[in-house]
Amino acid sequence: MRKMMMVLMVVLFVSACGKEIPDAKNWPVASFTFTDQNNQPFGLNDLKGKVWVANFIFTRCADVCPPMTANMAKLQRMAEKEGLQVEFVSFSVDPENDHSEQLKAYIEKFHADTRHWHLLTGYTQKDIETFAQKNFKAIVQKPEGQSQVIHGTDFYLVDQHGTIVQYYNGWENVPYKQILEHIKILQSS
Repeated sequence: MRKMMMVLMVVLFVSACGKEIPDAKNWPVASFTFTDQNNQPFGLNDLKGKVWVANFIFTRCADVCPPMTANMAKLQRMAEKEGLQVEFVSFSVDPENDHSEQLKAYIEKFHADTRHWHLLTGYTQKDIETFAQKNFKAIVQKPEGQSQVIHGTDFYLVDQHGTIVQYYNGWENVPYKQILEHIKILQSS
């Protein structure tokens, strides 16, 4: 089994060598340290040298977040099946309500590997709105007096240096094969 995994890794490496991700965004992510679902600090330094996929969700979301989270969990299983080492990060867009305990209960419903998936909170609403806009070019906005938060539905692929290289629809018609191919390209460079 181990020998087969090694052969698979070599094939993946060779097949991705020399390729580049088309229309790479090259948006650097500013340093951050927030609190994860285990009530532990987690940030950009913990992701240094790793390829990661990020999105924006919240636990009281009435529409797009449950399917997005299910899609991210599916991507995680697909990456693991292909032997790819990928971290997953979900930023809560409703930090006033999404404390560590809520995030932990939420992710457990999706049978995800939480050793490699961190759901983050521990900042103000204004902070996440600014962070999303400046780093991910994403809109996050909580209208006054509303329980639902306006936010995008993209998955963001981030390289080992903390640079966003591409984003994809994470809600409907998720391009899983393309994302996995791009992860292979990043891991071979």
